[in-house]
Amino acid sequence: TRVVITGTPVENNTFDLYGQLSFACPGLLGNKQYFKEIYAVPIDQFADQKRAKELREKVRPFILRRTKEQVAAELPEKTEMVLFCDMPPAQQQVYNAIEQEFRDYICSKTGEELPRHTVHVLKGLTRLRQVCNSPLLLKEEDIAVKESGKMTVLMEQIHDKSPHHKILVFSQFVSMLELVKKELNKQHIGFSYLTGSTRDRGRVVKEFQEDTARRVFLISLKAGGTGLNLTQADYVYLIDPWWNPAVENQAIDRIHRIGQQKHVVAVRLICAGTIEEKIMRLQETKRELFGKLVTKDSLLELLGPASDHSSYS
Repeated sequence: TRVVITGTPVENNTFDLYGQLSFACPGLLGNKQYFKEIYAVPIDQFADQKRAKELREKVRPFILRRTKEQVAAELPEKTEMVLFCDMPPAQQQVYNAIEQEFRDYICSKTGEELPRHTVHVLKGLTRLRQVCNSPLLLKEEDIAVKESGKMTVLMEQIHDKSPHHKILVFSQFVSMLELVKKELNKQHIGFSYLTGSTRDRGRVVKEFQEDTARRVFLISLKAGGTGLNLTQADYVYLIDPWWNPAVENQAIDRIHRIGQQKHVVAVRLICAGTIEEKIMRLQETKRELFGKLVTKDSLLELLGPASDHSSYS
């Protein structure tokens, strides 16, 4: 007997499902090329409801699904909200300059050329996301700007909430967590810290759960999305949005799980009028990232309308 156990059967696209069932039920979904042509492309790229229904009917007899609501009906309420952060002028100027540079790069390539430059595209998108957090994340570049609207809002929230609540703070960028760490030290707010390089995860989790002086837990999104039970906290702050909403939901579920007795509040920090707002819209489509992004038109749409931005020195 072959069994596959997963909390997110379709995390990125339908190929996640194919990978699991090709092990549990070999041959059920055909070979990889067949699945791609008949199901993956129509569903992931074109939202073909007929193919999606056909796939659901085919796999339904082989899947036993229990949702969190079924397993833990007694869980307290969960509130999710978006907190928009305004960039100070200096940070906005850096963002505008990098956005224009990226736009110029995209416009210099033809639609046929662009898919061959995915590394440069990813780098450009990452730089824009880093600037939304703090210009200090662009360590390899000569940028003197230190102001960060998002850091200001986050620290205000922590200062206000930490006396009465325990807080989780997630970011994809460890360098951003390091900046938050410095601010917490300055304000003498106790915290725990977990990234991919943390060796004794169990000890760190136990310290946060049991030590009342540790009010904040800084966690990298990749390291802390699974395997953690942190029910002493009741607030979660997601510093930067991720392309896949399932990953964010897993982070929130570190506290919204069996054992939680308090109302849970999850807050997404978003810089208004930036790539982060566009990422939120992409999350709603639930389409696989590069099936939608690596075309010239869609990348330009991601950046928003062109405008004349002054550069920074």
